[in-house]
Amino acid sequence: MLARKGLMPDGFLLTRLAEDAAQPSRTRPKSQRARFITKSGSCNVAHKNIREQGRFLQDVFTTMVDLKWQHSLLIFTSAFLCSWMLFAMVWWLLAFAHGDLEPRDPNEPGPVPCVTSIHSFTSAFLFSIEVQVTIGFGGRMVTEECPLAIIVLIIQNILGLIINAIMLGCVFMKTAQANRRAETLIFSRNAVIAPRNGRPTLMFRVGDLRKSMIISATIQLQVIRRTVTAEGEVIPVCQLDIQVENPLRSNGIFLVSPLIISHTIDRGSPLYEVSAQSLATEDLEIIVILEGVVETTGITMQARTSYTPEEILWGRRFVSIMTEEDGRYSVDYSKFGNTVPVRMPALSAKELDQTRGVQDSGPHEGKPQGWGLVRAGRGGYRRGGGRACDDAAAKPWYVTAEKEDEKKGQKKTVKLEEIGREIEEETIEDLSD
Repeated sequence: MLARKGLMPDGFLLTRLAEDAAQPSRTRPKSQRARFITKSGSCNVAHKNIREQGRFLQDVFTTMVDLKWQHSLLIFTSAFLCSWMLFAMVWWLLAFAHGDLEPRDPNEPGPVPCVTSIHSFTSAFLFSIEVQVTIGFGGRMVTEECPLAIIVLIIQNILGLIINAIMLGCVFMKTAQANRRAETLIFSRNAVIAPRNGRPTLMFRVGDLRKSMIISATIQLQVIRRTVTAEGEVIPVCQLDIQVENPLRSNGIFLVSPLIISHTIDRGSPLYEVSAQSLATEDLEIIVILEGVVETTGITMQARTSYTPEEILWGRRFVSIMTEEDGRYSVDYSKFGNTVPVRMPALSAKELDQTRGVQDSGPHEGKPQGWGLVRAGRGGYRRGGGRACDDAAAKPWYVTAEKEDEKKGQKKTVKLEEIGREIEEETIEDLSD
């Protein structure tokens, strides 16, 4: 549909179909795994057995906006027809009570009617339509003979204006809803897990097809999974926020071009213990929420999608889609969801940290330490300190071993040597008592 409207190149859809056909199908039948948010962003939750239905009538306008188009049009058409029929009956009763419906000789003058040219219920119905929609063909009009007819005319005009205002407001809100702007925000069909800066990272791509910007755009990730407490209570929906990797230490993004949103899987991540083998059996769903203000209308919008374990590819990375041509950047949306394989172990982030020798406690908790054996002094072996992966300044991989000589009152820096390799001696400093 977007391709037919010229909003998206045809190659994008064709490439996505080719991408799905080329990659092995890992999706399960929908009956086996449910999801809270569909790929299009709608909530996949059915509300049943609601006994307090009257609460919806307390907010009629929101209820009308939330209804489908066919239901809204049916209600508006019924409201107009009912109001026309109701006031047609009132005008007919006024004419009947005043004697305007009695047959008369057109050549003889008679009493002045309340409404001219009303001879039947059909003519009363036509006059009701003319009054409410202010057409006024001129054949029928209210005279000053009946004050009650003037009051009915005022009431019908006010009621007609209220119905028109509600209808126009609902139509405007339904056509200008924020989720309409979200139709041109696209997410990659699959998320990937690949190493970035030495750490396993969850990544997905988001892009905006329109030239108008999303102001103050923020993105949020949540993991919904089923958990069991220590008391044995089963929590079917447990929402956990996960931090988006951003040098600005915030979730704000500048969506001027397609971006790859990443989340580093570290000790505080809900995916810390997920490996390539356990990923397919995990009962979790990663929900992506993008919020911002539409530049052209100023309306706050929200776009959503989700990724289930079957839609997360292990050991793959997104290809580059941006090039520089003639002094401007060009984005090739035909490669928006394409990925390439990368070398990556099938271990989880926790297992990788244990392999690298991450200490479970201490001042450097969560930072991998050096795991080469170091011989200190007279043949004693210890595990080298190493430098943390997150340290900004470069440090030597060994730590100077110091030994206090109590008898002589001297502090010596003894010689260190790695197994199979000599390390230059450090100077010896004498300390006075």
